[in-house]
Amino acid sequence: MATRTATATWTGTLKEGTGALAFGSQNLGYNFVSRFEGSADTNPEELMAAAHAGCFSMALNAALERAGTPAISVETVAKVQLTKGEAGFSISQIDLETTAEVPGIDAAVFQEMAEATKTGCIISKALSAVPMTLVATLK
Repeated sequence: MATRTATATWTGTLKEGTGALAFGSQNLGYNFVSRFEGSADTNPEELMAAAHAGCFSMALNAALERAGTPAISVETVAKVQLTKGEAGFSISQIDLETTAEVPGIDAAVFQEMAEATKTGCIISKALSAVPMTLVATLK
């Protein structure tokens, strides 16, 4: 199977330093503000959200196709919540919101398939220690 690689470099102090993330042909900057306070730069949690949304959309699409009800489209938003507790920062929750256009599928069957995908997609499995919610909407 494939091995995917990314590199992260950090220079300077925690609050004044800067980081660089490199993967594929992408090179993105990140820093303390982008991670803990919000800015235009990216951060590891945002990349985790992108990976989860991409995996979920692809896995749900595949499940729908296998069931004989291929989707016209599946769009997923993943929100990764970073919170500070007594033990420091942690990922406390992931909220998935997916909308799919699937002709000819029963709404209850769609909900079941979306819930199964929430626990079954590769990234969901890797993040299973984090509580997850799902709102699945059928167009």
